[in-house]
Amino acid sequence: MADQELLDLVAFDEAPEEIVEEAPVEKTQEVKGSYASLHSTSFNDFLLKDPIRKAITEAGFEQPSEVQNTSIPHALLGQDLIVQGKSGLGKTAVFVLSILNQLVDYDKKSVACIVLAHTRELALQISREFARFSTHLPTIRTMVVTGGVPIKQQTRLLMSGEPQIIVGTPGRTAELVQKKYIDVSSVRHFVVDECDKIVSSSSDIFKKDLDTIFSACPEEKQVMMFTATLPEDALTVCKSYMKDPREVKVDDQSKLRLDGLLQHFKDLKPEGKNRALVTLLDTLPFSQLVIFVSSVPRCKALSRMLADMEYKVETMHSHMSQSERVRRFDAFKAGACRILVATELFARGVDVKAVNIVVNYDMPKDSDTYLHRVGRAGRFGTKGLAISFVCNEEEKKVLKEVQERFVVEIKELPDKIDTSTYMMA
Repeated sequence: MADQELLDLVAFDEAPEEIVEEAPVEKTQEVKGSYASLHSTSFNDFLLKDPIRKAITEAGFEQPSEVQNTSIPHALLGQDLIVQGKSGLGKTAVFVLSILNQLVDYDKKSVACIVLAHTRELALQISREFARFSTHLPTIRTMVVTGGVPIKQQTRLLMSGEPQIIVGTPGRTAELVQKKYIDVSSVRHFVVDECDKIVSSSSDIFKKDLDTIFSACPEEKQVMMFTATLPEDALTVCKSYMKDPREVKVDDQSKLRLDGLLQHFKDLKPEGKNRALVTLLDTLPFSQLVIFVSSVPRCKALSRMLADMEYKVETMHSHMSQSERVRRFDAFKAGACRILVATELFARGVDVKAVNIVVNYDMPKDSDTYLHRVGRAGRFGTKGLAISFVCNEEEKKVLKEVQERFVVEIKELPDKIDTSTYMMA
């Protein structure tokens, strides 16, 4: 029954899911951890102010990653910045730490910083980083503004005391700015995370909202944009928002590497995917595992099939309510469940340290999406394993593109895999 359900699903063709903006979330504490440390430099060498250094120590960070080591000095000086580097190297901390350090003595009850993210999950995660590193800044308040709930709920919060930092999705943030609920006249820092997603030609609505917010802010402000992938056309658009920006490319775009990540593919027919997936789940040890599919219906059906087979599985896609997605994400991150079936919604910017296997049940359509998906495993300098199911010539072309672009040889999945190659001791 379950096999037939997914066999029927194989022929189902649907347009890519639309990501729906939704709801605000309260600040919450984040677990301790450290990003991949590639340099011997200490965070103390950045001459950060005491409240920030204290929070860094309490969060368990010791040495900055390569992207942090290269970018933070420029960010602290207030320079405009474009940062491109693979997932999992701590790009978020670059703008969070540098902005908070510049706001240590900020005593106004007005918005000083706007951060835009293309999904509410990413906005929530960014707000948590601000919360984690502002524990010794009692006057600094961060608020998340995303769509999906009555705007009155957010306007009440804004009217009760305007935050200094707004983290939001473009649509709801633009609406609140246009209706004068968010006063951006004091904004001195403007950040766009996953900037290629927001400025790309396929995201015209995002870009219009970005323009609305950006033009309402003072002309004199620091602008920082971050992404793992940055095509030339998107780079040109990003630069149009900046004045003499400093470009930081931790990995050259044509030579991006996915170090620490073991990658394999399995050549099979579509009807063989279910059996192959179950074999992987039964034979490979893992801490947590993410399975990526191409659409919401496939996500629902695959989750249902695995649940029917008594696997404890969580699901994440854009058709869920705000509160449900946050609840499921938090439960998965806390380890309540070891398997997550997800759409592209989970592919960008979302960090779960325990994930060490990613399965592309449906092969991504391009190398950018591949990078973001498999980047969910082996984050923070840990090891990881990515397995892609390849069913036709088009998918083989994507696999070839991935190997050429990321300087990696992706071999066919062997019968046995040495656990030490993708799991930390």
